[in-house]
Amino acid sequence: MKLYLALLACLPLPGASPAVRVKELAAVEGVRDNQLLGYGLVVGLNGTGDKRQTFFSAQTLTNLLERMGVQVNPMAILVRNTAAVMVTANLPPFAQSGTRIDVSVAAIGDASNLQGGLLVLTPLRAADGRVFAVAQGSVVTGGFVASGGAGNSMTVNHPTAGRVINGAIVERDAPSVMPDEELRLQLHHADFTTASRMAEAINQRFGAEVARCENAASLHLTVPRNFTGKTVQFLAAVEAVTLEADRRARIVINERTGTIALGKEVRIRPVAILHGNLSVEVQTSFNVSQPNPLAKGETTVVPEVNVGVREESARHVLLKDGATVEELAKALTAIGSTARDVIVVLQNLKAAGAIDADLEVI
Repeated sequence: MKLYLALLACLPLPGASPAVRVKELAAVEGVRDNQLLGYGLVVGLNGTGDKRQTFFSAQTLTNLLERMGVQVNPMAILVRNTAAVMVTANLPPFAQSGTRIDVSVAAIGDASNLQGGLLVLTPLRAADGRVFAVAQGSVVTGGFVASGGAGNSMTVNHPTAGRVINGAIVERDAPSVMPDEELRLQLHHADFTTASRMAEAINQRFGAEVARCENAASLHLTVPRNFTGKTVQFLAAVEAVTLEADRRARIVINERTGTIALGKEVRIRPVAILHGNLSVEVQTSFNVSQPNPLAKGETTVVPEVNVGVREESARHVLLKDGATVEELAKALTAIGSTARDVIVVLQNLKAAGAIDADLEVI
């Protein structure tokens, strides 16, 4: 197995962190997306829709035809060009009636492919049951299915899920509230240091006690007098304020893929690592025992088991005081460590107290 060291969080040291806008670190309380959900039909499929086992798609089609004046018995029809789907969407904040949004479509029956299908008029409801948008349009899938004779077929990605670009029209304004005098900022990641720095930077920008920390994840904002009636302009100025965000050092390990994400701010204390491999190999060979010519007897197979033990010499890694992640990666790569070896080393370093970082295994 090869060594995968994904330095995704290669950030400078805390003293030299790049300035980040408030816009990337926090959001205004109440200004948020709202999730919508609907149930509908995709028609126009090339025989890849739901089979008879999925009875609710036939029932839905029957109800749709009845509203158009066509009386059909759901047990007497067999339509394989339709598929029952779940339709989801995110209603953005301050969305006005008439705004178009994208929707996602996913089959819930035994349809094998939604490629080329058309989503029929589908109401999208919020958690309170109210309809906020209506979706309809052609489904674009991110995969396809190609098949030939003798049962040969190839499937790429997931053809049973797709999107309808600008397929929904907002029918009801999004329930977003914009206070006039008092606002709150919610940090995406709670941190006392970042919240304190953010309040200090905002107050320095406006020259008054505009921001006040309520906790590690929330700031209370008071609109200055010169911005009375100009809440949008005030928030635009707040979002443009920059500061040096703080963050906890973290090491993320994905044991399934052998991926390790580290950061530059992770320091290694003076420590010596001895790591070796012990491999045990068991081989079974079958020997044939055959009697002599004209002798009475039977040919038999005699299994022979050979057990071999091989232990590699321990590999030594010495890290100096204040060693960085790059130095750790280079040292482990130089001794030919695999991803599993690195995971074990990091877990032991954390247990020994040589790494001051959170170790997260996903």
